[in-house]
Amino acid sequence: MAEKKKGFFQRLFGGGDAPAPTPAPEPVREHTVAEDLEADIVLDEVVEAAPLVLPPEQELALAEALHNAGEIITPEGSEPEPQPPAPPREHTVAEDLEADLILDEVVEAAPLVLPPDQELALAQAMHEAGESITPATHEPLPGPPETTPTYIERVEHPTPVPAAPAKKLNWFQRLATGLKRSSDQLTTGIASVFTKKKLDAAMLEDLEDILIQSDFGLEMASQVTEKLRRERFDRDISTEEVREILAGEIVGVLSPIARPIAIDTAKKPFVILMVGVNGTGKTTTIGKLSSLFAAQGKSVMLAAGDTFRAAAIEQLQVWGQRTGAPVVSRPAGSDASGLAFDAVTRAAEEGTDVLLIDTAGRLHNRDELMSELEKIIRVIKKVDPEAPHATLLTLDATTGQNALNQVEIFGQRAGVTGLVMTKLDGTARGGILVAIAQKFGLPVHFIGVGEGVDNLEPFDAREFAEAIAGKTA
Repeated sequence: MAEKKKGFFQRLFGGGDAPAPTPAPEPVREHTVAEDLEADIVLDEVVEAAPLVLPPEQELALAEALHNAGEIITPEGSEPEPQPPAPPREHTVAEDLEADLILDEVVEAAPLVLPPDQELALAQAMHEAGESITPATHEPLPGPPETTPTYIERVEHPTPVPAAPAKKLNWFQRLATGLKRSSDQLTTGIASVFTKKKLDAAMLEDLEDILIQSDFGLEMASQVTEKLRRERFDRDISTEEVREILAGEIVGVLSPIARPIAIDTAKKPFVILMVGVNGTGKTTTIGKLSSLFAAQGKSVMLAAGDTFRAAAIEQLQVWGQRTGAPVVSRPAGSDASGLAFDAVTRAAEEGTDVLLIDTAGRLHNRDELMSELEKIIRVIKKVDPEAPHATLLTLDATTGQNALNQVEIFGQRAGVTGLVMTKLDGTARGGILVAIAQKFGLPVHFIGVGEGVDNLEPFDAREFAEAIAGKTA
């Protein structure tokens, strides 16, 4: 008769037939980390799926066996076997930070409500650990001033003071702030020259040098000094009076060319072509103009004609989203003249009021690049012989005297009809606008003194003159 197979607990705890002779022990094999981990997972799954229900004596024996194998299980009704204290381990900064964050989240989600004695004990423990928490019903814990909760809360965690809302500046204030570098250089120079009461020839000569160095040009410098010579020579004069006369002369030069761009509503679309050298801010200016025209109730379309730069196409698409203007674009590297043709055709079909066409930045002294610009203009005229109705040249004020060459060559090759002066806030050469006005007489439609959409405004000669001469509003 076949021998009856013994159950698991009979084999584990004995009982029944006499045990068979114990075979020789196999050599102990070290478990790998992966095996130990897998065994732990399997054991957890088994216990969770079907918890063992054993008599107390068998549960105790099983717990001892598992304990000897590295598990720690306390049988019901038995006291846990005392464990030797684990050696202290220094926490890392990351662990401390994580613990603080978890504690903060727990306390914030469900604040602890403890009896006063337990609250005091918790506060004591946290105080010793470096936390600054004072029980609601007890006085702050004693200690040096720099470790008391009140001190720590006041110094390390000051109560945030809400910032006062920034006062919005009007346009003249923004203009004066933007032209501060130009006006500071000019007023400092004037103050250094007019140290004597009576105006003499040496002072006039020094003033002329200062105006030329500030890029006002020789013609403007001579005009100002000649006026002073006629009216105030050998008479008492102050720096404020010099600034008054300078501002007046600037207004006289700039007033005739300070003209807003006129949109002919009979022409749909009114095509504006933006040109200029690299980095003058053409694309940003188009976005600001789009916002300005949209605010006036005009329908606007944008053409991403700078096909050499993928970033310029994406930038114009963002501006289109902001202002609600459709954007005509092609993949980077496409023919810019073909895109201009498509844009004018589509704008005409949709009855758009204003079409703003971007172009790639090009150096005015590169003949082949200027020829490409001329081709774009010829293609536009195939759709509308009168277009572009306005060709605006963006000028970077930081380029100083080089801007004169740009105006001359772009005027010859592209038929520039008006100017937009940008980045006046980044230079001390704001006087170049006066020199350009005197030499070419082209209208200045807009000036920019910042990146914000509201930092491009129609040009006002008197405001510009007073701001650059250092006069206050």
